[in-house]
Parts: sequence; structure tokens; C-alpha cells
Amino acid sequence: MPATSQPYRPRRRRTAGLLAAAASLATAGALAAALPADAHGNPTGGGYGHGSKPSRYQDVQLLSFNDLHGNLEPPSGSSGRVTELQADGTTKTIDAGGVEYLATHLRDARKGNAYSITAAGGDMVGASPLISGLFHDEPTIEALNKLDLDVTSVGNHEFDEGAKELARLQNGGCHPTDGCYTDKKFKGADFPYLAANVLDEKTKKPILKPYWVWKKNGVKVGFIGVTLEGTPGIVSADGVKGLQFKDEVETINKYAKELQKQGVKSIVALIHEGGFPASASYNYDCDASGGGSGISGPIVDIAKNVTPAVDALVTGHTHNAYVCTINDPSGKPRMVTSAASFGRLYTDTTLTYDRFTGDIARTSVKSANHVVTRTVPKAADMTSLISKWNTLAAPIGNRAIGYISADVNNTGTESPMGDLIADAQLAYGKELDPETDLALMNPGGVRAGLTYAAKGSEGDGVVTYAEGFTVQPFANTVNLQDFTGAQVIQALKEQVSGTNAAAPKVLQVSSGLTYTLDLTKTGADRVVTDSIRLNGAAIDPAATYRVATNSFLAGGGDGFPTLGQGTGDLVGKDDLSALADYLTAHSSAASPLAPPAANRITIVQ
Repeated sequence: MPATSQPYRPRRRRTAGLLAAAASLATAGALAAALPADAHGNPTGGGYGHGSKPSRYQDVQLLSFNDLHGNLEPPSGSSGRVTELQADGTTKTIDAGGVEYLATHLRDARKGNAYSITAAGGDMVGASPLISGLFHDEPTIEALNKLDLDVTSVGNHEFDEGAKELARLQNGGCHPTDGCYTDKKFKGADFPYLAANVLDEKTKKPILKPYWVWKKNGVKVGFIGVTLEGTPGIVSADGVKGLQFKDEVETINKYAKELQKQGVKSIVALIHEGGFPASASYNYDCDASGGGSGISGPIVDIAKNVTPAVDALVTGHTHNAYVCTINDPSGKPRMVTSAASFGRLYTDTTLTYDRFTGDIARTSVKSANHVVTRTVPKAADMTSLISKWNTLAAPIGNRAIGYISADVNNTGTESPMGDLIADAQLAYGKELDPETDLALMNPGGVRAGLTYAAKGSEGDGVVTYAEGFTVQPFANTVNLQDFTGAQVIQALKEQVSGTNAAAPKVLQVSSGLTYTLDLTKTGADRVVTDSIRLNGAAIDPAATYRVATNSFLAGGGDGFPTLGQGTGDLVGKDDLSALADYLTAHSSAASPLAPPAANRITIVQ
């Protein structure tokens, strides 16, 4: 049997109302008299114990993670591994993730640290596996409460079900349609969600708190939370209806000034936007050739322009791992971190707080990512929580929907899993309308692959409904639309142009559609027009094609405005049902489905 830890006794919930512990901190003069230094005049560290005076400098531990996406159980396949760079330049993979292990790691990390804060960079929920997604992510909020999360920013996926549902996750209450799942009313998050740059369209005010201040024994650290300004382009229209998303930098700078006016000089920004390190290894040194030299992407410009009043940036969204320093507008290095995704890593940052100035001594900031290994004891309270929700989900989740002969991976520019979903949507489209020609699937909508090895007692090669839900958890519908050949070509070019120019989003394509993606070229030219073929024939710009997509793409999402211009709309059933039906129809225990070869796109590099 797997080892378990001792029963967890929750920490006393920390709130913004913690009182200063010593009257001697009331004036700067009294404080200065109490602040020791070593024989050379350098600051001393240390704590604030009973009967002792505080030292000038207090180390504050900041534990952080991002993009959990409701992964309570250990993620499977490549989604549950991290790459580690070895001293000899080689790499190895490590199995990682699962809240039973994350809880143990965080609790162990806090030991001996009286001043410890746990923060997150958004997307705690949304696109979640069945154990959480089936219950509108109430299980994940319960788990985060047990993890003693102090604060998080919102991410784009917090808006998958709209602002009202986000407010319910914050404040509690049973689901308005599905009701209560247990005999206890859902109490909501013990921690604040911060949404500084998400405004109500009518009131022009943030829909949730813009910032929050952690206090202990006179130490004050403020947190400002934002999501990416481009959230409306990657979330369904219903999810962001009535909301405005403002510029990240302008918003952070605005509230940093407000915090400073309140006497809060130590500030951390929680930003659900991220970057792309040059290496996929979690311990890659992206400062090897100078501060921030090994990272690119939106977070670089954000970090360079956020006010120097902010002392550290906890980021997310891109699901990458990095610990970098990027110079602020004044030219001073500032820590920027991200802990990959799915609870596979956590970041441990030491912020040295100066009691005299109330600010962070930037030159003393240290940070590192740590693997949430599965070699530690499981946290018993998390095991109990998972068991409770799995019992409720089992009647639905354990149903077999198909069989595979090997792993169907969700890796690469074109993935076998993406192709399988596109094929399923094409097959379903032909059921709705035999004239359906092709299907296109956005890569961000493919949340995982399918693994051949059994996760439970179902047997190797069996695909359960729960596994299918993990792959496609959004409940998008499959939509059919008519496009001209010219529009089809334009949509393919939008993969590598417009808003997708810097970070291409390569659509997964159904069988019969082929083309060449030439990465030696730039912009839209990277899609070689003359190479685009459907069942061997060139796409005719003047002809009309019936195209199956999910409802998100059909609304022009993910930077594909042309796909929002189709005509002759026909709305079908949800995309997971289409996948399940396809697997059931095309596989059996005696004849399992082989993974697609992922050879429909020819890539030139």
C-alpha cells in the first residue's frame, strides 16, 4: 500500500487582519533602535521570537504555483512528467504532480519558516479532469483550502463558466443548476481571488478584489492579481460577457501606487501571462548569458514595464517552468517565476523584508523551482478528499468508451491526439451533414493524451469516460459552417500570423487535409499555399467547403477571426460525445484503435 503521512492539522487561517505583535514597532525611531547588524554593519536575518526584538531584515518565504487546472490526481503521460537538466548536459524525466504529493511538499517546505506565504498565478480551475470538472471544480477549491493557499490571481480559465460562477467559487453556495453535490453546502474559497484588470462593463470596477495584503508582526506584503488582457480571445463569448479586460502593466502600476499610499512597500504581482524559456528543463538557467537572456514571450515586455515598486512577478499561462531575472524600468534585476502546470512544480522564493524601509531588499531575493515528486508520503487529508469525489464520479467516469493499442500522445506541433479529435469531429459532422469536408481543432482545446496503461482496474488499452473528459473538458459543441476555399486558406495562415505570429497555434487537422508549414519563412508565408490539399486535390479559393469546428473556434477564438465568419451554421452535440462515439464505433477489445501517425502537416525547419 502507498505510504501516507500523519493526519494534517490545518494552519490557522491567515487574514489581512493580523495585528502587529509589538508596540515597539510603532515608530521608526523605536524600530531603528531594535534592529541589529553584524560586526561589519551588514544586516542580520532571523525571526521574531518570544521575548526577543526583531532583526532589521526578515526572510519571508513565498511558495507559488500556477495552472493547476483541477489536477487533483497525478496527471498521466507527458502531462505528469518534468524534464531535469543534468550536470553533464543530458536530461532525464521525472514523474510529478498530484495534490496528495503537492500538499506534502508544501507542508515540508514551510517547516521552520514562521513567515511563509503561498500564492498562485491563476487557472486553478477550468479544463479540469472529470473528478473536478464534473462538479464545477468545487473539489479543487476544497483542495486549495486544505493546501492553505493564501491568494491567487484569476486566469483565463476562471472565466470558462462566466463571472457569476467565479463569484460562486469565491463566496460559496450550491450550483444554480446542479444544486448541492453532498449534504454539505459548498463554502467557497478561503483565499481571495484577485482580478485587478477585470472590470464590470457597467460599473467599471473590478469584479473581485484587485489586491490583498499579507501581514504578520509588522511585516506587510501586498499582492496584485491580473490575468492576460487577451482573455476574451481565448474564452467563450458567454464566459466574458459584460466584462472588460484592461492592460496588465497599467493596472499593476495603478494599484502599486495605491498600496504604497497605504504604507505597503513590498509588492508581488500575480500575473496570468507568461513566457517561453529556451529549454524545457525545469532547472534551466535562463540567466546564463545575462538577466532574462533565455526567455521570450509576452512576460518579458510586461516585466520590463511594470513599476519598480513591484518586487517580484509570479506568472503563468504558458505552462512553462522558469526562474529568471528581468530588469525593471529603472534597470534593477527583478525575479520572474513560473512553475510549469498541473501541480508538477512549486517555486520557493525568499524575499528579504527590510523592517526599516518596509520594502524588499532586491539583491537578497533567491528563488528556485522544485519538483513535486511522487516519492514522498501522500497527504492523508488529500487522499480522503480525492476518494470522496471519485466515489461520486465513478458511475460516470468508469464507463469504457473505446480501446487503443498504444499511447495517443498530445505532443508535437501536430499531435496524434489532436488528429484523433479532428477525425472524430469530421465523422460526426458527416453524420449531421454528409457534405462535411474537413475538421479543424484548436491545439489549446486538447488538454491531454490517452495512455495505454490502465489508471485503475479497467485494464490496459481501455479508454474510460473520465480519461476522455480529461482530454476534452470544455463542453464545446461541434459546429458546422460553410467557408470559401479562400477563407480556409486564410484560416490556416492565421495559425502563424496576426495575434498568433509570435507564438503560432497550429490547428489539428482531419484526415485528408495536408499542407506544408515552412518555419524558415516568416509570418503567413510559413503556410505554403500551393501545398494545401484536400484528399489530394488543391483547395479551390472559389469553392465552398463544409467545415467542422468546436463552438470556440466557430466564434473566432484563439486568434482565428476568419473561422468566426462562416455561414450556414449547424450546431451539434458536445465535442466529448463526438470523441466517445468515434472511439466506440472504431475500436474494440479485439481490434483497438492505433494512434494516428501525425503526418498530415509537413514541417520544414
